[in-house]
Amino acid sequence: MTAPTLPPQSTETQQTVAAEVEALLAQMTLAEKVEMMSGQGFFTALQEDNRVWGARPYRAGSGNARLGLSPLWFTDGPRGVTRGSSTCFPCTMARGATFDADLELRIGEAMGIEARAQDCNFSGAVCINLLRHPAWGRAQETYGEDPWHLGVMGAAMGTGIQTHNIIATVKHFALNSMENARFKVNVLADERALHEVYLPHFKHCLDAGIASVMTSYNKVNGEYCGQDRVLLTEILRDEWKFEGFVHSDWVRGVYKVYGASAGLDIENPEPLVFGERLVTAVEEGLVEPYVVDRACRRILTTQLTFARREDPLPAYGKELIACDAHRALALEAARKCAVLLENDGILPLSREKIRKLAVLGVLAALENTGDNGSSRVRPPYIVTPLEGLRAMLGEEAVLHADESDLEAARAAADASDAVLVVAGYTAKEEGEYILGDIALGADKKPRGPSLSPTPIGGDRVGLTLPEAQVALIRAAASSGKPVVVAIVAGSAVMVEEWRGDANAILMSFYAGMEGGTALAEVLFGDVCPSGKLPFTVARDAAHYPFFDRDAEEITYDLWHGYTKLEREGIAPRYAFGHGLSYATFAYSALNARVAGDAIEVSVAVRNTGDVAADEVVQCYIGAPGVEAERAVKQLRGFARVSLAPGETAIARFTVALDTMRWRAGRGWRLEPGTYRVYAGGSSAACLQTSVEV
Repeated sequence: MTAPTLPPQSTETQQTVAAEVEALLAQMTLAEKVEMMSGQGFFTALQEDNRVWGARPYRAGSGNARLGLSPLWFTDGPRGVTRGSSTCFPCTMARGATFDADLELRIGEAMGIEARAQDCNFSGAVCINLLRHPAWGRAQETYGEDPWHLGVMGAAMGTGIQTHNIIATVKHFALNSMENARFKVNVLADERALHEVYLPHFKHCLDAGIASVMTSYNKVNGEYCGQDRVLLTEILRDEWKFEGFVHSDWVRGVYKVYGASAGLDIENPEPLVFGERLVTAVEEGLVEPYVVDRACRRILTTQLTFARREDPLPAYGKELIACDAHRALALEAARKCAVLLENDGILPLSREKIRKLAVLGVLAALENTGDNGSSRVRPPYIVTPLEGLRAMLGEEAVLHADESDLEAARAAADASDAVLVVAGYTAKEEGEYILGDIALGADKKPRGPSLSPTPIGGDRVGLTLPEAQVALIRAAASSGKPVVVAIVAGSAVMVEEWRGDANAILMSFYAGMEGGTALAEVLFGDVCPSGKLPFTVARDAAHYPFFDRDAEEITYDLWHGYTKLEREGIAPRYAFGHGLSYATFAYSALNARVAGDAIEVSVAVRNTGDVAADEVVQCYIGAPGVEAERAVKQLRGFARVSLAPGETAIARFTVALDTMRWRAGRGWRLEPGTYRVYAGGSSAACLQTSVEV
């Protein structure tokens, strides 16, 4: 599966834009050019809006009133447009579990439409930082642990957004995979880890046409990313040939004016480092004038290229915000993201047999769509699990109690035919690390408005459920009734402590505004679960890489997730790509051959069950690993197929040999030899063959 890309601009259009850019630059003073290189007015706007993030578009660079040039007007993501009362989709990790790039493209288009309808032309919704460890607080904002999967899904999202002439930015560049220490941590990574694990998904998105890059707060190999010449010039510009613009994350994304020379084009959200300091640096010869011209040329070329494109829609009215079509899209995503982890046959539940259902847990009745930081979306409504089930079964058929009163919970279970326990987390336990309503510097006082000292979110302290929820699951099990546990979280949750008390376990994630409706449909078989885990769930927390949420320095190597466990011969509890169905599937006829510069793979998959169902077929490749140690296998393709009972489909993949190269010094090398080819329903359940390269 390859990501969609936007059509290239015609030579005539490029020449017209280039001429227009040069004409604008010729009329600008140095101060006007430097003004384009930062956001403006954010702190004042935030105070006026009572610290509500996203209450208005934020000026995030560009703009010149004298010349009639509009600024970049920014809105964040990635659960939806963070303005007004927008559609709230399932969190990015949940959408990663769909393994459906076409769906992500359509969600991107919806976000682009709603951004346009709310006066924005610049979106921060494409978050593709790699999930190195499940404790990462903002795991929910990305797609998973695999670079290939991240690249395909992120490119689809960004392409969808840009279809409606909104500039998309891909974030956070780079190696941003921890939250509490993000403003100080120095991430050490060698050449192979950088280019084989932590950067390829960014290149994938930029090759697909995503037009902007947001830097991250952390350091990489001793330098802050917002002023790192290696990342911003040597890699982005010289090696990858990226032509768009680069901007900082919000506040403390750059510390020195040499960030401009290193390749940072815009400091957001205010000129705390650039601005007058940058003007002075140019005047005193510390920064070359061409650096400012270069940044403005990148900004203007990108902006005017988008502005000159024809819009797909005749108008972008307010009626398009959270419209029926977008709500239906949110429901489709919520249906497809649910991952059935275990099932002893109790699911799907039967309406005829379940006259009373006990729905237990505080989270069952809570509007809980995820992080309350920069990704927060305020939709017109949210369907909770309890509301979704009562809408389906009727008020009288659903009993509710929670962990605050175990006796009441046990009584509800005793009086019911089956029990659903909704467990997991909220924005208090995981998410953006926030002091007040918005993170502007975490544990250090920011250069901006003062914030409340009470923090929420951040990296998780542990990977298990809270003790009170475990006690609730055990109380439910003691009733002798079948127990289903639905986990609401942004990444992996350890289940060893209580899985023996559950008849079925479902990963439902932060499922967006329609999550409760989708959960009810999945539980009662109106929808067949088809999600697959975009991360590995280990049996022991020690099986994950080392993680210190307060680290000053940490090393990222080649190994995490399924590649680490396979290298060490450790069986996970649930493998990357795992997900059960109400149907069963049989794989056969795996064939692979080298054709030109690619490996062509085909495999047959048959629905051997008695219900129609979707299956996500996954293709992995294993390199010889003689010249350099390589992963046992790496994902290189996935496809969602819909099958009626007894139906067979052929899934086909074309894997470019270039994607199997390893980083040798400062270049790339394709190792000759025998390549293993895998295809199946998860990383741990595959057919295998081989080809010679």
